[in-house]
Amino acid sequence: MDRRDFLGAGAAVVAAGWSGGCARSRATVPPGELLSTGHALGHGLRDGGLPAPGESRKVRVAIVGAGVSGLSAAWRLRRAGFEDFEILELEGRPGGNARSGANDVSPYPWGAHYIPLPTREARATRLLLAELGVLRGDPDDPTPRFDERALCQAPQDRHFRLGTWEEGLVPLAGRTKAETDEWHRFHDRMQAFKAMRGRDGRRAFAIPVDFSSRDPALAALDRVTMREWLLAEGFRSEAVHWLVNYACRDDYGCAHRDVSAWAGIHYFASRDAQARDADPEAVLTWPDGIGFVVRGMVERLGLRATPDALVYRVEEGPREARLGVYLAREKRSVEIRAEHVVWAAPLGFLARAHADPSPGKEAGGEVSLSGLARAWTYAPWLTANLTLSEPPYVHHGAPLSWDNVIVDSDSLGYVVATHQGVATRPGPTVLTWYLPLSGGSPAEGRQRLLSATREQWAGAALADLAKPHPEIGSITKRIDVFANGHAMVRPVPGLIWGEARRNLLARRGRVHLAHADASGISIFEEANDRGVQAAEAVLAALGERGQSVRWAGS
Repeated sequence: MDRRDFLGAGAAVVAAGWSGGCARSRATVPPGELLSTGHALGHGLRDGGLPAPGESRKVRVAIVGAGVSGLSAAWRLRRAGFEDFEILELEGRPGGNARSGANDVSPYPWGAHYIPLPTREARATRLLLAELGVLRGDPDDPTPRFDERALCQAPQDRHFRLGTWEEGLVPLAGRTKAETDEWHRFHDRMQAFKAMRGRDGRRAFAIPVDFSSRDPALAALDRVTMREWLLAEGFRSEAVHWLVNYACRDDYGCAHRDVSAWAGIHYFASRDAQARDADPEAVLTWPDGIGFVVRGMVERLGLRATPDALVYRVEEGPREARLGVYLAREKRSVEIRAEHVVWAAPLGFLARAHADPSPGKEAGGEVSLSGLARAWTYAPWLTANLTLSEPPYVHHGAPLSWDNVIVDSDSLGYVVATHQGVATRPGPTVLTWYLPLSGGSPAEGRQRLLSATREQWAGAALADLAKPHPEIGSITKRIDVFANGHAMVRPVPGLIWGEARRNLLARRGRVHLAHADASGISIFEEANDRGVQAAEAVLAALGERGQSVRWAGS
């Protein structure tokens, strides 16, 4: 099936009745809800017509966004003993791309579902995990120990291809010697990149991105796509291209034909962490994914965010910043005057809300935010959580794993929420199915995402999962669907090491950028480090001296 036709076919499957042990009509698709980001409220920023503020109040620091980056900024401020801040969140609850849900069977993720072992450069992430009891001992230990309950239990992953499940994610079964030789050559090349240092002495590819080498020869990889680089290097086998394309869709929400080669290689070459009593490829995960970390920050720190709050105007002055904030629950607007603003929401929102939206040059000679924001595009995603009466059957091959990938699919497969449990016998479970809408342009993907019904998306998920699990229809009791039109920034060629991001990071003012957009890569460690970095810039501007918790290099 052509990948661009998958979504339409999924809807057609529902309309015609899908097969899952027995034919069922659209009316009998399992019940559930359709959730989405606050795009209706967010569109108020685009469309205007919001009421003028009826009151004004002051706070020293306003944090816009309660995702990982905003909560990380608040965590860093609290760590320094600073309390005079307010968090404003567009959604009804904190979490952003790390949001989660729960039902009577299990908690489950709606977005990001794991954190790879954090590297030494991701020191802020290590410190945070230590405070949450996940990392045990010294966070600066080259090989720290992690709570075994957080380390993904075996078996970790498998893939479905040619009618059977195989261990791991590399589809090499039945390949020719030439194909397997090419795969090993690709693997060796990525290992060489992992060990490489640029002429400036820095690691070629690091997490966070800020700690990577600025070597021009390496930065040049950001000017071509990952697919172009593979072909230029003689990598042509279907196995290599499938894996790289899967990796790009997994972390970036778009195909390897759209991702820069620097970002594509970064996926494979940036993680070199070691841990005591754990494999280097191990990941940290929980039934609710990174929602566990969000919950830990909110509950342990007592953080509270003002929900359903749309920041629709930002004015930077010489002594303060003024925010126009629409409080949807109260159907009124307020003005918040802050000495500093930590912007932990997507850059596109700031570009629209900032009081100087005109393209071109600002008075200080910098490119305006709206001009910069044109370089940032966002990938649409769909997630479905299927509640099952029992685990899916293992018809042939490797056993049920935490991460289960279907090779011949536009989806990324599914993770099992109850995988980390200690139940001695199988019981009800929740599968979280991920679908990046990467077949066309982001605008086309968003249109498809928001125009289809929950029943259509539920049918698409069931049709996909019926490939390895023909019984899926008879054991699925509920399907909840989450639509995210602007899930993550797309690291297209020229974004990470291009002029727009360079100008963005050089920008100075009372608005400090904390979102992972500023890195060009939307992963936990980037969001955490950006939030910490913005908070430390605020503390320095306020005269609060203290040692940074970010990595200092070695």
